[in-house]
Amino acid sequence: MLKRSSLLLIILSIQSSIFGQIKESPYETSFWQDGPWIASTLGANALGLYLIQTKDDLSLEKLNSLNKDDLWSIDRWAAGNNDERASKISDIPFAFSFVTPFLLTLHKDTRQHSGQLAVLMVESLSTASALFTLTAGLVEKSRPRVYSTGLGIDTRLSANNQRSFFSGHVAASAASTFFVAQVFSDFFPDSKAKPYIWTGAAVIPAVVGHFRIQSGNHFLSDVVLGYVVGAASGIFIPRLHRKKKNDNLQISPGLGFNGTQSLHFRYRF
Repeated sequence: MLKRSSLLLIILSIQSSIFGQIKESPYETSFWQDGPWIASTLGANALGLYLIQTKDDLSLEKLNSLNKDDLWSIDRWAAGNNDERASKISDIPFAFSFVTPFLLTLHKDTRQHSGQLAVLMVESLSTASALFTLTAGLVEKSRPRVYSTGLGIDTRLSANNQRSFFSGHVAASAASTFFVAQVFSDFFPDSKAKPYIWTGAAVIPAVVGHFRIQSGNHFLSDVVLGYVVGAASGIFIPRLHRKKKNDNLQISPGLGFNGTQSLHFRYRF
C-alpha cells in the first residue's frame, strides 16, 4: 500500500510539473547587453529633447522665402493644412497604440514573461524615440501649417512649428503595434490570428499618420519615414533577441533492443 501511494505521488508530481510548466520564451535578454542599450537610447533621447527645446524660431526672412512649389511633389498638396480637430483625433489611435502591448498579458504564455517583454518594449520605443528626437532637433523643416497665410506670424515663426521631420507620433505608434505583432508571431507561430494582428499593427499608425497630415503637423514624407522607423524598431528589436537554435543537436523517437520506446539523441561536432 505504501509503495502504491508513493508511486501515485510521483505520478501526480510529474503531471503537475508538466501541466504547470512555464512556456519557454523565444527571446533571451541580458543585463549587460540590454542595460547599456537602453541607457544609451535614453541618453540620446535626452540630448534630442535638449536640441528641440533650444531650437530657434524661424526668421521672418526665411518665412517669406517659403514656397510650396519648392517642396517634393508628394508633400506639396499638404502645404497650408491646419486642422486642430484632426490633431485631437490623431491622439485617439495614438493613445490606443500604447494599450496594445497590454493585450499580450491576456494569454498566460506571454503573461509569464511580461518582465522580459517589458524590457524589449522599452528598447523598441526608446530606439524609435531617440531617432525621432535627434532628427527633429537637428533638422529644420517647417510644418505644413506654416505655409498657411491665415495663421498669425508668431505661430508660423514658432520653433515648435519648425520640426516637421519626421513624425514622432507615427514612429512611436508603429513601434508599439508592430512590437506586439512580432512578439505574438514569435510566441504563437501557428496561430490563425496572425494576419489580423499584423493588419491591426499596420492600420493603427497609418490612421495616426493620416490625421497628422490633415492637422498640418506633418507632410506625407514625414509620416512615411516615421512609419518605417517605428515599424523597424518594433520588429527588429524582438528579432535580435531571438534565441539561437542549435541545429547540431537532433532528437528523434525510436525503439530500444527490447521493443520499448526510446528517444535518440545525436550531436554533430
